[in-house]
Amino acid sequence: MSVASLERASVTPEDLTITPRDRRFGRDEQTPRWWLNNSPYETALYNALSATFPKGEAYFIESIRAFRDAADEKLTGEIRAFTTQEVIHSREHLAFNRRAVEAGYDLAPLEKTVDESLALLKGRPPILDLAATMALEHFTAIIAHEMLANPRHLVNADPATADLWRWHAVEEIEHKGVAYDTWLAATRDWTRFKRWKVKSILMLLVTRNFVQHRTQGVLELLRQDGITGLRAWAGALWVMWGRPGIFRKVGAAWLSYFLPRFHPWNEDDRALIRGWDATYDYRQEPPARRVRKAA
Repeated sequence: MSVASLERASVTPEDLTITPRDRRFGRDEQTPRWWLNNSPYETALYNALSATFPKGEAYFIESIRAFRDAADEKLTGEIRAFTTQEVIHSREHLAFNRRAVEAGYDLAPLEKTVDESLALLKGRPPILDLAATMALEHFTAIIAHEMLANPRHLVNADPATADLWRWHAVEEIEHKGVAYDTWLAATRDWTRFKRWKVKSILMLLVTRNFVQHRTQGVLELLRQDGITGLRAWAGALWVMWGRPGIFRKVGAAWLSYFLPRFHPWNEDDRALIRGWDATYDYRQEPPARRVRKAA
């Protein structure tokens, strides 16, 4: 039986189109140090996230591409589009991170944490890399959904920077099923229980590291703003878990990952994509030669 003839145990919409939107944000602009609501706490959360994206997204790409031979024709095309989107995301967040450095922040400690985390993964079976990527892609998708569904998260933000985050969120929703469908293809010979057990264990490990490291990153950036001790902890936890509390607000969506028949597209939230596409002029350009695509 050929790979192409295998049934895809997926609920990804058949009419889904993953479209790389080749945009540049904030070029030739000076991003304010506290670009979000003039708040060091809210700014620190998003800066801490952005510091992880370039190297993290490269890891996602390689983890998924390692299993492209298991993909059918449709999924192969989705992997290509996913790769192009993620490469452009990395480019734009590298540019944003440079502006954060120009505003006075040192992101090296946060980038070092990413390097150390990735170093720990060396030598593991590639299927575990795919499972970790799948878990992290669920994180990014549910955060993206909340960010677009609730405008409060980016209220009073620097306009170009807010555009960057919303654009990124749109594409994270659009390709949210690619890692999961690659996982289904790569583990098609596994029992349903084994598949659930491995993905659940990896999600718990990923969640622990994600929350711990992002909290450390926020506290480090606040330290650079002269905010330390109880004041830093209280402000950081309030922003992440209180108000606007984006981590708290995605709690139910995070739990859905452990349901036996979970799939990212069990919730078809493409209306958020259509809403943003309809109101924002992307001035789309064909991906430039320097944008690497999956072979």
